[in-house]
Amino acid sequence: MKEILTENLNPPQMEAVRRTEGPLIIFAGAGTGKTKVITHRIAYLLSLGVAPRSILAVTFTNKAAAEMKKRVIDLVSQRYHDIWISTFHSFCAHFLHFEASKINLDPNFLIYDFADQKNVVKDCIKELNIDEKNFRVSTIVNKISRAKDDLKFPSDMASEAEQLGDSFGITTSKIYELYQKKLKKAGAFDFGDLIMQTVTSLRQLPKMLEYYQEKLKYIMVDEYQDTNRAQYTLIKLLAAKHRNICVVGDDDQSVYSWRGADINNILDFNKDYPNAKSVKLEENYRSTPKILSTAYQVVKHNNARVDKQLWTKNPNSGSVIVLKAANENDEATKVVDLILLNAYKCKLSNFAVFYRTNAQSRTFEEAFRRVGIPYAIIGTLQFYERAEIKDIIAYLKLIHNPNDNVSFKRIINIPKRGIGKTSIGTLEKFAFLKNISIWDAIPFAAQAGLTKGAVNALNSFKQFIKTFLGSKDDISVKIISEKVINHSGYLKELEIENTPESKTKIENIQELVSAIGDFENRSPDKSLAGYLTQIALISDTDSLDESKDKVTLMTLHLAKGLEFEHVFICGLEEGLFPIGEYAFNNEELEEERRLMYVGMTRAKKHLYLCWAEERNVHGKTRWNMPSRFIVEAGFNHVLDETEQKLSSNKKNLQAKTFYKNTDNDNSDYNIAKDEAFLNIEDANPYKIGTVVLHPVFGKGKIIEQSGTGNNLKLIILFENGQWKKLLAKIANLTFI
Repeated sequence: MKEILTENLNPPQMEAVRRTEGPLIIFAGAGTGKTKVITHRIAYLLSLGVAPRSILAVTFTNKAAAEMKKRVIDLVSQRYHDIWISTFHSFCAHFLHFEASKINLDPNFLIYDFADQKNVVKDCIKELNIDEKNFRVSTIVNKISRAKDDLKFPSDMASEAEQLGDSFGITTSKIYELYQKKLKKAGAFDFGDLIMQTVTSLRQLPKMLEYYQEKLKYIMVDEYQDTNRAQYTLIKLLAAKHRNICVVGDDDQSVYSWRGADINNILDFNKDYPNAKSVKLEENYRSTPKILSTAYQVVKHNNARVDKQLWTKNPNSGSVIVLKAANENDEATKVVDLILLNAYKCKLSNFAVFYRTNAQSRTFEEAFRRVGIPYAIIGTLQFYERAEIKDIIAYLKLIHNPNDNVSFKRIINIPKRGIGKTSIGTLEKFAFLKNISIWDAIPFAAQAGLTKGAVNALNSFKQFIKTFLGSKDDISVKIISEKVINHSGYLKELEIENTPESKTKIENIQELVSAIGDFENRSPDKSLAGYLTQIALISDTDSLDESKDKVTLMTLHLAKGLEFEHVFICGLEEGLFPIGEYAFNNEELEEERRLMYVGMTRAKKHLYLCWAEERNVHGKTRWNMPSRFIVEAGFNHVLDETEQKLSSNKKNLQAKTFYKNTDNDNSDYNIAKDEAFLNIEDANPYKIGTVVLHPVFGKGKIIEQSGTGNNLKLIILFENGQWKKLLAKIANLTFI
């Protein structure tokens, strides 16, 4: 058995599989078979007689976890239900459900998604009488999430803000504190809570920690470069006793610092485990040599990385092509033309279009629709984010936990029951003063000042929900959902509406019922709580259906772990990718470069690097320089061609010389001269593309300008990669 499990592995893979004891770090480059190594390693441990319940493997997406489970079952030819192969959030949700009684927790807790979090924060801002203009809801949600990633409580945030004199941070900490109280009252956790509460419980209960340390003797972590402080701490706690920890990742693919990931977790692994063994997987099975060498030319410019270079035995076929477009529409047209040109050779599902921001998808959607190419956008409005689906899920959440104020407010008047916002606002205020949930405040609706009609409607709604409360654990989720849809009046209202939109909503609701049926067929936990937990943990890329023959459109951040025959990386222009207003600090630039590397290494045979000379951004046309990543990839001629074009367009050299050589200390004269000079058509010496020398920043190129005369402002891209916005009259620039 052991020999079979190490067949078809290259030497580094075999070493990683066989080294079962002690700390191990596997640097697994893109396409080097890391999932194969992890699953073979689990199967190898089982072949040695290791108990399945002693193994924990965690990764970041449900899709990756499901693939690992399937591969392990295929390798060992039997099911091991005791192995924990799951995402971090799934592991922690299971832990909290299982240990609820020991940590004073209601096991029927809900998991709030981003939309739910925003609703709670919105309520907090309102109750604290904070000006919403200065505290954007999504910003506050992200601040709270990052605090939890760093294992910081509201008091920690407040202390730090007070030390720094940060008034915004102090106010945010107050919102955070109230936010946590509201979640506790509703019996809910957000994603950050799942991990933070697990870590807190293990720290506070030494015997519980000792139990799990003894139980989980072998721990494996996939995508370790993407772990945040809370995830890092959780793994370190669990592995502290046996130290049989194996982490797998690639520092060159660390692209999630904006959501708390810390690249130092993987780079500093040897500091935590000085006796750790290191294995590098560098043989790539996905891409052509040309693609790999081109990607390496880019990523090697980073300093914060472990030295490694991918290689492959794949034939040196395929191509890496720079695609220059006039503007964003021309870019989309060129991409469509190339897809049509190559579509006869392979399926449309072999094509992917990557971009840096979601807003870039519009021109591609329009171009694809124009010629009838089917496509799928990953990471925008997903099935479970549709309003009608969230409505039905809100009913199920309220049945599961009536104290869930967020779900209550969402569906109390859907379908319409004559309970308006004013009535709910009044009842909510009453509930807040009495420190109870809105659900518990319903019997006091008349006392709170609601009209008789609103009181009757609330009592009727409460009676409807109560019909499920006693039986929710005894009947299937599918039956509950069907009764909710049919007896709440929701479906009837859509049928009466009888529009194309309402018909689509009905189809989506029917699809939801089918999805619930699928859940009951394949999940060991068929309870309502189990279902709500499962859908709460669905990630963006879990929606990618590779069986459908469509072109895939997605942001580069969602591309990790995927592969396609043809990959288009679009919008490769300075300021868009790498993204940034005018300047980059080194850490930001290195992460952008890693993101580029991720995109490039998704390609199996053909890679297209696309940029547009002009692009409409926020209603304004912007002239673009090709991204430095194109130049770093070895396509220096692209920049040279751009410079040649700029040089050929320069005019009025005499006027330029006059301006450069004139030296007069009279400021009034200079202002008059500047304004007169700059009003002459095409006589502006600060032409876009002009190369200048700054006494501090060095050599650079003018890429944008705004204003006139004394207020002329220039945006200059300097050779060190920084952008600066300078006032022309005081910039002290020298023309080169």
